[in-house]
Amino acid sequence: MKSFQGKRVLVYGMGTSGQAACKLLHKQGACVSYYDDEQRFSNFYGCEANPLSKNFDLIVVSPGIKVIGNEIISHFLLNKTRVISELDLGYMFCKGRVVGITGTNGKTTVTMLVGAILKEAGRENFVCGNVGLPISSIATDTTKKSVVVCEVSNFQLELSSLFKADIATILNLAPDHLDRHGSFEEYVRVKKKIISKKQTLFLNLDDELVKNINPSNKNIFFSLRPLNRGVYVKNSAIYYNKTKIMPISEVSLVGDKNLLNVLAAVGIACKLRVKPRIIRKAVASFVPAKHRIEYLGKCRSGADVIDDSKATNISSVDMALESLYGRKIILLMGGLNKDCKFDSLFSKGYPLEKLICFGQAGRYLADCAKKYGYESEVFETLEEGCRCALENSEDGEIILLSPGCASFDEFSSYAVRGERFKEFIFEENK
Repeated sequence: MKSFQGKRVLVYGMGTSGQAACKLLHKQGACVSYYDDEQRFSNFYGCEANPLSKNFDLIVVSPGIKVIGNEIISHFLLNKTRVISELDLGYMFCKGRVVGITGTNGKTTVTMLVGAILKEAGRENFVCGNVGLPISSIATDTTKKSVVVCEVSNFQLELSSLFKADIATILNLAPDHLDRHGSFEEYVRVKKKIISKKQTLFLNLDDELVKNINPSNKNIFFSLRPLNRGVYVKNSAIYYNKTKIMPISEVSLVGDKNLLNVLAAVGIACKLRVKPRIIRKAVASFVPAKHRIEYLGKCRSGADVIDDSKATNISSVDMALESLYGRKIILLMGGLNKDCKFDSLFSKGYPLEKLICFGQAGRYLADCAKKYGYESEVFETLEEGCRCALENSEDGEIILLSPGCASFDEFSSYAVRGERFKEFIFEENK
Protein backbone atom coordinates (compact mmCIF):
# COMPACT_ATOMS: atom_id res chain seq x y z
CA MET A 1 0.00 0.00 0.00
CA LYS A 2 1.99 2.98 -1.30
CA SER A 3 -0.46 5.66 -0.17
CA PHE A 4 -2.85 5.75 2.77
CA GLN A 5 -4.74 8.79 1.52
CA GLY A 6 -8.45 8.05 1.84
CA LYS A 7 -7.88 4.41 2.83
CA ARG A 8 -10.14 2.92 5.46
CA VAL A 9 -7.88 1.58 8.20
CA LEU A 10 -8.81 -0.11 11.47
CA VAL A 11 -6.31 -0.05 14.32
CA TYR A 12 -6.99 -2.96 16.65
CA GLY A 13 -5.75 -2.39 20.20
CA MET A 14 -5.32 1.02 21.78
CA GLY A 15 -2.30 0.72 24.00
CA THR A 16 0.74 2.91 23.38
CA SER A 17 1.49 1.25 20.03
CA GLY A 18 -2.10 1.50 18.83
CA GLN A 19 -2.30 5.18 19.65
CA ALA A 20 0.98 5.82 17.80
CA ALA A 21 -0.36 3.91 14.79
CA CYS A 22 -3.56 6.01 14.77
CA LYS A 23 -1.60 9.25 14.80
CA LEU A 24 0.73 8.12 12.02
CA LEU A 25 -2.13 6.96 9.81
CA HIS A 26 -4.10 10.13 10.43
CA LYS A 27 -1.11 12.23 9.31
CA GLN A 28 -0.96 10.14 6.13
CA GLY A 29 -4.55 10.98 5.25
CA ALA A 30 -6.14 7.65 6.15
CA CYS A 31 -9.71 7.32 7.40
CA VAL A 32 -8.79 5.83 10.76
CA SER A 33 -11.05 3.83 13.03
CA TYR A 34 -10.05 1.87 16.09
CA TYR A 35 -11.29 -0.96 18.20
CA ASP A 36 -10.13 -2.03 21.64
CA ASP A 37 -11.26 -5.15 23.51
CA GLU A 38 -11.15 -3.28 26.81
CA GLN A 39 -12.57 0.00 25.43
CA ARG A 40 -9.86 1.91 27.25
CA PHE A 41 -9.83 4.99 25.02
CA SER A 42 -12.28 7.12 23.10
CA ASN A 43 -12.41 10.37 21.15
CA PHE A 44 -9.80 9.39 18.54
CA TYR A 45 -10.84 9.19 14.88
CA GLY A 46 -13.93 7.02 15.21
CA CYS A 47 -14.44 4.07 17.55
CA GLU A 48 -15.90 0.98 15.92
CA ALA A 49 -18.27 -0.68 18.36
CA ASN A 50 -18.55 -3.65 15.99
CA PRO A 51 -15.62 -3.73 13.54
CA LEU A 52 -16.97 -6.88 11.87
CA SER A 53 -19.84 -4.89 10.38
CA LYS A 54 -17.56 -2.64 8.33
CA ASN A 55 -15.25 -3.06 5.36
CA PHE A 56 -11.66 -1.90 5.70
CA ASP A 57 -8.71 -1.69 3.34
CA LEU A 58 -6.22 -2.52 6.09
CA ILE A 59 -6.11 -3.77 9.69
CA VAL A 60 -3.19 -2.71 11.90
CA VAL A 61 -2.87 -4.90 15.01
CA SER A 62 -1.16 -3.76 18.19
CA PRO A 63 1.31 -6.16 19.88
CA GLY A 64 -0.90 -6.56 22.94
CA ILE A 65 -3.61 -8.33 20.93
CA LYS A 66 -3.50 -12.12 21.08
CA VAL A 67 -3.66 -13.59 17.59
CA ILE A 68 -4.36 -17.31 18.08
CA GLY A 69 -8.11 -17.86 18.40
CA ASN A 70 -8.95 -14.20 17.81
CA GLU A 71 -12.30 -14.02 16.00
CA ILE A 72 -11.80 -10.46 14.76
CA ILE A 73 -8.44 -11.17 13.13
CA SER A 74 -9.71 -14.47 11.73
CA HIS A 75 -12.73 -12.68 10.21
CA PHE A 76 -10.62 -10.19 8.29
CA LEU A 77 -8.11 -12.80 7.17
CA LEU A 78 -10.91 -15.01 5.84
CA ASN A 79 -12.30 -12.02 3.96
CA LYS A 80 -8.84 -11.39 2.48
CA THR A 81 -8.46 -8.02 4.19
CA ARG A 82 -4.81 -7.19 4.63
CA VAL A 83 -3.67 -7.51 8.26
CA ILE A 84 -0.30 -6.17 9.44
CA SER A 85 1.38 -5.44 12.75
CA GLU A 86 2.13 -2.00 14.17
CA LEU A 87 5.79 -2.95 13.71
CA ASP A 88 5.17 -3.30 9.96
CA LEU A 89 3.37 0.03 9.78
CA GLY A 90 6.19 1.94 11.44
CA TYR A 91 8.82 0.16 9.36
CA MET A 92 7.12 1.28 6.13
CA PHE A 93 8.00 4.89 6.97
CA CYS A 94 11.51 4.39 8.38
CA LYS A 95 14.46 5.79 6.45
CA GLY A 96 18.10 4.91 7.04
CA ARG A 97 19.31 1.62 8.48
CA VAL A 98 17.20 -0.55 10.75
CA VAL A 99 18.60 -2.78 13.50
CA GLY A 100 16.26 -5.47 14.90
CA ILE A 101 17.04 -7.07 18.26
CA THR A 102 15.13 -10.07 19.57
CA GLY A 103 15.54 -13.06 21.87
CA THR A 104 13.99 -14.31 25.08
CA ASN A 105 16.20 -12.22 27.35
CA GLY A 106 18.56 -9.28 27.03
CA LYS A 107 16.68 -7.42 24.28
CA THR A 108 16.28 -4.19 26.20
CA THR A 109 19.88 -4.21 27.43
CA VAL A 110 21.29 -4.71 23.92
CA THR A 111 18.92 -2.18 22.36
CA MET A 112 19.80 0.50 24.90
CA LEU A 113 23.52 -0.30 24.67
CA VAL A 114 23.57 -0.02 20.87
CA GLY A 115 21.72 3.29 21.19
CA ALA A 116 24.26 4.50 23.77
CA ILE A 117 27.19 3.57 21.52
CA LEU A 118 25.66 5.38 18.55
CA LYS A 119 24.96 8.43 20.71
CA GLU A 120 28.59 8.44 21.84
CA ALA A 121 29.61 8.27 18.18
CA GLY A 122 27.41 11.27 17.34
CA ARG A 123 25.21 9.20 15.04
CA GLU A 124 21.53 10.05 14.63
CA ASN A 125 19.62 7.14 16.13
CA PHE A 126 16.17 6.23 17.36
CA VAL A 127 15.78 3.61 20.10
CA CYS A 128 12.29 2.18 19.83
CA GLY A 129 10.02 -0.86 19.76
CA ASN A 130 9.38 -3.08 22.75
CA VAL A 131 11.75 -0.92 24.80
CA GLY A 132 8.88 1.53 25.26
CA LEU A 133 8.68 3.93 22.29
CA PRO A 134 6.58 2.52 19.40
CA ILE A 135 8.30 2.47 16.03
CA SER A 136 5.24 4.23 14.56
CA SER A 137 5.91 7.23 16.79
CA ILE A 138 9.41 7.90 15.39
CA ALA A 139 9.18 6.61 11.82
CA THR A 140 8.45 9.89 10.03
CA ASP A 141 11.24 11.67 11.95
CA THR A 142 13.95 9.42 10.50
CA THR A 143 16.30 10.41 7.68
CA LYS A 144 18.64 8.55 5.36
CA LYS A 145 21.40 9.07 7.95
CA SER A 146 19.35 7.60 10.80
CA VAL A 147 19.86 4.28 12.53
CA VAL A 148 16.65 2.84 13.94
CA VAL A 149 17.48 0.51 16.83
CA CYS A 150 14.35 -1.54 17.44
CA GLU A 151 13.74 -4.01 20.24
CA VAL A 152 11.45 -6.60 18.66
CA SER A 153 9.27 -8.86 20.79
CA ASN A 154 7.52 -12.03 19.67
CA PHE A 155 4.21 -10.18 20.10
CA GLN A 156 5.33 -7.62 17.51
CA LEU A 157 6.59 -10.31 15.14
CA GLU A 158 3.53 -12.52 15.37
CA LEU A 159 1.63 -10.86 12.50
CA SER A 160 4.63 -9.19 10.89
CA SER A 161 5.20 -9.67 7.16
CA LEU A 162 6.98 -6.46 6.12
CA PHE A 163 9.62 -5.75 8.77
CA LYS A 164 13.09 -6.37 7.30
CA ALA A 165 15.98 -5.24 9.50
CA ASP A 166 19.29 -4.47 7.79
CA ILE A 167 21.09 -5.86 10.84
CA ALA A 168 19.42 -8.27 13.25
CA THR A 169 20.31 -10.45 16.19
CA ILE A 170 18.70 -13.36 18.02
CA LEU A 171 20.27 -13.31 21.47
CA ASN A 172 18.91 -16.52 22.98
CA LEU A 173 15.85 -18.76 23.05
CA ALA A 174 14.09 -20.32 26.03
CA PRO A 175 10.45 -21.18 26.84
CA ASP A 176 8.38 -18.04 27.38
CA HIS A 177 4.89 -16.73 26.58
CA LEU A 178 3.60 -20.27 26.07
CA ASP A 179 0.20 -19.06 27.28
CA ARG A 180 0.03 -16.86 24.18
CA HIS A 181 1.66 -19.08 21.55
CA GLY A 182 0.51 -22.50 22.70
CA SER A 183 3.89 -24.22 22.30
CA PHE A 184 7.59 -23.53 22.37
CA GLU A 185 7.84 -24.55 18.73
CA GLU A 186 5.40 -21.80 17.74
CA TYR A 187 7.26 -19.30 19.91
CA VAL A 188 10.52 -20.13 18.08
CA ARG A 189 8.81 -19.93 14.68
CA VAL A 190 7.63 -16.42 15.49
CA LYS A 191 11.09 -15.32 16.67
CA LYS A 192 12.60 -16.55 13.39
CA LYS A 193 10.43 -14.09 11.47
CA ILE A 194 13.03 -11.43 12.18
CA ILE A 195 15.34 -13.18 9.71
CA SER A 196 15.48 -11.91 6.12
CA LYS A 197 17.68 -12.82 3.17
CA LYS A 198 19.83 -9.71 2.67
CA GLN A 199 20.48 -8.76 6.29
CA THR A 200 23.52 -9.24 8.51
CA LEU A 201 22.43 -11.63 11.25
CA PHE A 202 24.29 -11.94 14.57
CA LEU A 203 23.68 -15.26 16.34
CA ASN A 204 24.67 -16.51 19.79
CA LEU A 205 27.01 -19.45 19.22
CA ASP A 206 26.78 -20.37 22.91
CA ASP A 207 23.02 -20.96 22.71
CA GLU A 208 22.22 -24.43 21.37
CA LEU A 209 18.88 -23.37 19.94
CA VAL A 210 20.14 -20.20 18.31
CA LYS A 211 23.39 -21.24 16.67
CA ASN A 212 21.74 -23.46 14.03
CA ILE A 213 18.60 -21.40 13.55
CA ASN A 214 19.56 -20.04 10.11
CA PRO A 215 22.30 -21.95 8.28
CA SER A 216 24.04 -19.28 6.18
CA ASN A 217 27.57 -18.13 5.47
CA LYS A 218 26.40 -14.56 6.03
CA ASN A 219 25.79 -15.11 9.74
CA ILE A 220 28.16 -13.55 12.25
CA PHE A 221 28.50 -15.39 15.57
CA PHE A 222 29.27 -14.09 19.02
CA SER A 223 30.65 -16.26 21.80
CA LEU A 224 32.47 -16.25 25.12
CA ARG A 225 34.99 -18.59 23.48
CA PRO A 226 37.71 -17.56 20.99
CA LEU A 227 36.62 -17.64 17.34
CA ASN A 228 38.41 -17.18 14.02
CA ARG A 229 35.92 -14.45 13.10
CA GLY A 230 32.94 -12.77 14.71
CA VAL A 231 32.67 -11.28 18.20
CA TYR A 232 34.37 -13.20 20.99
CA VAL A 233 36.38 -13.17 24.19
CA LYS A 234 40.06 -14.00 24.13
CA ASN A 235 42.71 -13.35 26.79
CA SER A 236 40.13 -11.47 28.89
CA ALA A 237 39.32 -9.02 26.11
CA ILE A 238 36.54 -8.53 23.56
CA TYR A 239 37.47 -8.89 19.89
CA TYR A 240 35.66 -8.24 16.62
CA ASN A 241 37.36 -10.43 14.04
CA LYS A 242 41.05 -9.64 14.71
CA THR A 243 40.48 -6.21 16.25
CA LYS A 244 40.68 -5.85 20.02
CA ILE A 245 37.81 -3.70 21.26
CA MET A 246 38.25 -3.57 25.04
CA PRO A 247 39.20 -5.58 28.16
CA ILE A 248 36.23 -7.30 29.79
CA SER A 249 37.29 -5.79 33.14
CA GLU A 250 35.89 -2.48 31.86
CA VAL A 251 32.42 -3.88 31.11
CA SER A 252 29.91 -2.33 33.52
CA LEU A 253 27.37 -5.18 33.33
CA VAL A 254 27.58 -8.24 35.59
CA GLY A 255 27.64 -11.93 34.61
CA ASP A 256 28.40 -14.08 31.58
CA LYS A 257 24.93 -13.70 30.09
CA ASN A 258 25.25 -9.94 30.22
CA LEU A 259 28.68 -10.28 28.64
CA LEU A 260 27.01 -12.08 25.73
CA ASN A 261 24.64 -9.13 25.44
CA VAL A 262 27.65 -6.82 25.26
CA LEU A 263 29.21 -8.96 22.53
CA ALA A 264 26.03 -8.68 20.44
CA ALA A 265 25.96 -4.89 20.86
CA VAL A 266 29.67 -4.59 20.04
CA GLY A 267 29.18 -6.64 16.87
CA ILE A 268 26.27 -4.49 15.71
CA ALA A 269 28.23 -1.31 16.43
CA CYS A 270 31.26 -2.58 14.52
CA LYS A 271 29.04 -3.47 11.56
CA LEU A 272 27.78 0.11 11.68
CA ARG A 273 31.45 1.23 11.47
CA VAL A 274 31.70 2.75 14.94
CA LYS A 275 35.33 3.09 16.04
CA PRO A 276 36.60 0.73 18.78
CA ARG A 277 37.61 3.57 21.14
CA ILE A 278 34.06 4.94 21.04
CA ILE A 279 32.54 1.51 21.63
CA ARG A 280 34.89 0.99 24.57
CA LYS A 281 33.95 4.30 26.18
CA ALA A 282 30.21 3.75 25.76
CA VAL A 283 30.23 0.17 27.06
CA ALA A 284 32.34 1.09 30.09
CA SER A 285 29.97 3.88 31.13
CA PHE A 286 26.70 2.15 30.26
CA VAL A 287 23.96 2.15 32.90
CA PRO A 288 21.60 -0.86 32.57
CA ALA A 289 17.84 -0.61 32.29
CA LYS A 290 15.73 -0.11 35.39
CA HIS A 291 14.25 -3.22 37.01
CA ARG A 292 16.91 -5.53 35.52
CA ILE A 293 19.29 -6.62 38.31
CA GLU A 294 19.10 -3.01 39.52
CA TYR A 295 20.80 -2.30 42.85
CA LEU A 296 18.53 -0.18 45.06
CA GLY A 297 20.65 0.16 48.20
CA LYS A 298 20.57 -1.30 51.71
CA CYS A 299 17.39 -1.83 53.72
CA ARG A 300 17.10 -1.45 57.49
CA SER A 301 18.58 -4.91 58.18
CA GLY A 302 21.70 -4.08 56.18
CA ALA A 303 20.78 -6.42 53.34
CA ASP A 304 21.40 -5.29 49.77
CA VAL A 305 18.19 -4.90 47.75
CA ILE A 306 18.08 -5.77 44.05
CA ASP A 307 15.11 -5.16 41.75
CA ASP A 308 14.91 -7.68 38.90
CA SER A 309 11.20 -7.24 38.23
CA LYS A 310 11.85 -7.42 34.47
CA ALA A 311 12.72 -11.11 34.95
CA THR A 312 9.39 -12.49 33.74
CA ASN A 313 10.62 -15.93 32.66
CA ILE A 314 12.78 -18.78 33.92
CA SER A 315 15.96 -17.96 32.03
CA SER A 316 15.92 -14.38 33.37
CA VAL A 317 15.85 -15.65 36.96
CA ASP A 318 18.63 -18.07 36.07
CA MET A 319 20.67 -15.16 34.74
CA ALA A 320 20.19 -13.17 37.95
CA LEU A 321 21.12 -16.07 40.23
CA GLU A 322 24.14 -16.90 38.09
CA SER A 323 25.29 -13.27 38.20
CA LEU A 324 24.97 -13.14 42.00
CA TYR A 325 26.37 -16.62 42.67
CA GLY A 326 28.28 -16.85 45.94
CA ARG A 327 26.11 -14.30 47.77
CA LYS A 328 23.49 -15.18 50.39
CA ILE A 329 20.18 -14.57 48.63
CA ILE A 330 16.60 -14.21 49.80
CA LEU A 331 14.66 -14.72 46.58
CA LEU A 332 11.14 -13.45 45.90
CA MET A 333 9.39 -15.20 43.02
CA GLY A 334 5.81 -15.09 41.81
CA GLY A 335 3.13 -13.30 39.87
CA LEU A 336 1.16 -14.65 36.93
CA ASN A 337 2.60 -17.84 35.44
CA LYS A 338 2.82 -17.97 31.64
CA ASP A 339 2.39 -21.77 31.52
CA CYS A 340 6.11 -22.24 32.20
CA LYS A 341 7.57 -25.20 34.10
CA PHE A 342 10.19 -24.21 36.66
CA ASP A 343 11.90 -27.58 37.18
CA SER A 344 14.80 -26.52 34.95
CA LEU A 345 15.56 -23.65 37.35
CA PHE A 346 15.18 -25.37 40.71
CA SER A 347 17.01 -28.50 39.54
CA LYS A 348 20.21 -26.43 39.20
CA GLY A 349 20.42 -26.25 42.98
CA TYR A 350 21.29 -22.59 43.44
CA PRO A 351 21.95 -22.01 47.16
CA LEU A 352 19.28 -19.76 48.69
CA GLU A 353 18.97 -18.46 52.22
CA LYS A 354 15.22 -18.28 51.75
CA LEU A 355 12.65 -18.65 48.97
CA ILE A 356 9.52 -16.52 49.18
CA CYS A 357 6.71 -17.18 46.69
CA PHE A 358 3.79 -14.85 46.05
CA GLY A 359 0.83 -14.14 43.79
CA GLN A 360 -1.16 -16.40 41.49
CA ALA A 361 1.84 -18.66 40.84
CA GLY A 362 3.00 -18.72 44.45
CA ARG A 363 1.71 -22.16 45.46
CA TYR A 364 2.80 -23.75 42.18
CA LEU A 365 6.32 -22.35 42.56
CA ALA A 366 6.58 -23.55 46.15
CA ASP A 367 5.42 -27.07 45.22
CA CYS A 368 7.85 -27.22 42.30
CA ALA A 369 10.76 -25.99 44.43
CA LYS A 370 9.98 -28.52 47.16
CA LYS A 371 10.76 -31.38 44.76
CA TYR A 372 14.35 -30.12 44.69
CA GLY A 373 14.80 -29.62 48.43
CA TYR A 374 13.73 -25.98 48.78
CA GLU A 375 11.43 -24.96 51.60
CA SER A 376 9.51 -21.76 50.96
CA GLU A 377 6.85 -19.47 52.34
CA VAL A 378 3.83 -18.54 50.22
CA PHE A 379 1.96 -15.22 50.30
CA GLU A 380 -0.94 -13.81 48.33
CA THR A 381 0.73 -10.48 47.55
CA LEU A 382 4.19 -9.08 46.89
CA GLU A 383 3.80 -6.71 49.84
CA GLU A 384 3.38 -9.63 52.25
CA GLY A 385 6.39 -11.33 50.69
CA CYS A 386 8.50 -8.20 51.13
CA ARG A 387 7.53 -7.98 54.79
CA CYS A 388 8.72 -11.57 55.27
CA ALA A 389 11.99 -10.84 53.45
CA LEU A 390 12.69 -7.85 55.67
CA GLU A 391 11.97 -9.78 58.85
CA ASN A 392 14.31 -12.61 57.86
CA SER A 393 17.21 -10.70 56.26
CA GLU A 394 20.59 -9.83 57.75
CA ASP A 395 23.52 -7.58 56.97
CA GLY A 396 25.48 -8.89 53.99
CA GLU A 397 22.58 -10.81 52.42
CA ILE A 398 20.68 -9.90 49.27
CA ILE A 399 16.92 -9.43 48.97
CA LEU A 400 16.30 -10.19 45.30
CA LEU A 401 13.01 -9.72 43.47
CA SER A 402 13.32 -11.91 40.39
CA PRO A 403 9.75 -13.09 39.84
CA GLY A 404 10.02 -15.41 36.82
CA CYS A 405 6.38 -14.56 36.08
CA ALA A 406 4.30 -11.80 34.53
CA SER A 407 3.00 -9.04 36.79
CA PHE A 408 -0.62 -8.90 35.66
CA ASP A 409 -2.21 -10.73 38.57
CA GLU A 410 -1.40 -7.77 40.80
CA PHE A 411 0.23 -4.98 38.75
CA SER A 412 -0.21 -3.38 35.32
CA SER A 413 3.42 -3.96 34.29
CA TYR A 414 6.76 -5.27 35.50
CA ALA A 415 7.87 -1.63 35.91
CA VAL A 416 5.00 -0.85 38.29
CA ARG A 417 5.79 -4.06 40.19
CA GLY A 418 9.41 -2.97 40.53
CA GLU A 419 8.44 0.46 41.84
CA ARG A 420 6.03 -1.05 44.35
CA PHE A 421 8.73 -3.50 45.48
CA LYS A 422 11.00 -0.56 46.21
CA GLU A 423 8.23 1.14 48.20
CA PHE A 424 7.38 -2.01 50.16
CA ILE A 425 11.02 -2.62 51.12
CA PHE A 426 12.09 0.90 51.95
CA GLU A 427 8.93 2.29 53.51
CA GLU A 428 9.73 -0.05 56.39
CA ASN A 429 12.90 2.02 56.94
CA LYS A 430 10.85 5.02 57.99
